[in-house]
Amino acid sequence: MAGKPFLSDIKTIRKRAREHMERGAVTDSYTLDSDTVVRLLNEALATEIICVLRYKAHFYMASGINAKSIAAEFLEHANEEQQHADQIAERITQLDGDPNFSPEGLQTRSHAEFIVPDDLAAMIEENLVAERIAIDSYREIINYVGDKDTTTKRLLEGILAMEEEHAEDMKTLMEQLGKKGEPAKPKQRKAKSK
Repeated sequence: MAGKPFLSDIKTIRKRAREHMERGAVTDSYTLDSDTVVRLLNEALATEIICVLRYKAHFYMASGINAKSIAAEFLEHANEEQQHADQIAERITQLDGDPNFSPEGLQTRSHAEFIVPDDLAAMIEENLVAERIAIDSYREIINYVGDKDTTTKRLLEGILAMEEEHAEDMKTLMEQLGKKGEPAKPKQRKAKSK
């Protein structure tokens, strides 16, 4: 390693920068299959959009004695999931891809489901399940990109940290709800799956 230069010579870097300029930030040093990364990020985008929609539905449909504070938490999470979607869409464009916002096929692209139960405890549970799905999905994508795409890795690590906070928030709400007199475990009802 001692005899090998740390960077390519500046003339080579400058020459490479002028090649394939239409690819924007994707240079020849990007060694991953960008189409695969864009597909994975579009799945993550769909997951975030579904999470926004689910949290918003739960926000508006939450009812019960403890609903006001829990609904506020749902709204906060919906807004944060929207920020994640925006960050992911931006990264997709940086990789010369097209963010897929089409409602057609949204549910099948998403890793999480859109489920709106009738009671508050079941809403919390569905949100916790979705957060756990997102956590596992982001970990797998992070492991896939590794150090070959440090920008995507850092982005997803930040989102993953927030999803872990969301999961912990939902777990805490489930525990607290049971202590306040409403059932901590939801009744077995049919959920409305869209």
